[in-house]
Amino acid sequence: MRRLRLLGCLLAAGFVGAAFSSELAVLVFNPEGWAKGAVPSDWRIKVNHGRADIDSCAAGAEPCVRFKSVDSSFGIERGLDVNLNQTPFLTWQWKVTQLPTGGDFRHNATDDQAAQVLVLFSDHRVLSYIWDSTAPQGFSDSDGAYWLVHVYAIVCESGPAQTGKWLTESRNVAADYRKAFGKPAPGIKGVRLQINSQHTGSAAESYFGEVAFRAQPQ
Repeated sequence: MRRLRLLGCLLAAGFVGAAFSSELAVLVFNPEGWAKGAVPSDWRIKVNHGRADIDSCAAGAEPCVRFKSVDSSFGIERGLDVNLNQTPFLTWQWKVTQLPTGGDFRHNATDDQAAQVLVLFSDHRVLSYIWDSTAPQGFSDSDGAYWLVHVYAIVCESGPAQTGKWLTESRNVAADYRKAFGKPAPGIKGVRLQINSQHTGSAAESYFGEVAFRAQPQ
C-alpha cells in the first residue's frame, strides 16, 4: 500500500487533541463545512504517487468527502491523542463506488484499496482497516514494514457486493491491536484516510463520512 511513507511524520508533528463529548466520543473526522477542493487546517493531504483528487459532497442531508484515484496513491491525515481505555471503538462511515481492478493487499504488485482507515500508534505500529477488491472479508495479516513502521491490515469489506452503499463500521481498536501485535495498545498518535490504485494502474473511488472513537460500538 505504501500508505506509511508520510504517515510516520505525524510522530514528529504537534498532535491535535480532541475533546470528549457528553457521550464519551472523540470526533476524528467531520466533513461538515469542508470547502470544495480544500481540507481543514488540522488535516494534511499526503500524496505518495500521482495526483490527489478530493472533494466535498453530500449523502442526502449528510456531508461527506469523495476520494478519486487514477493510477495514484494519496490520503488525508491528522495528529490525534486518544485514550483507548476510555474510547476503544473506532466507528466510521464509508462508501465505495469503484474498486481498483485486481487489487489484493496480500501481494505487493496488487496492493491497492479503494478505501483505507489507518490508525498510527506511538510505538510506530499501524492498524489498517481496508476495503479490498479481492482479499476476503475478515482476513487479516501483517502488511510489512515501511520506514520502520509495522503495518497490520484487517479486511473490513471485500469485493463489489456492497459497492454503492453507505456502510457503518465499528472496530475495537484495543482488541485488534492486541491480536495483531500481542501486547496492550499504547497511545494513538494519528489517523489517516487513504485510497490507492497505482500498483494495478487502475482507478478507484470512495466516500467517507464521520469518523470517531467511542466508548461503545455503533
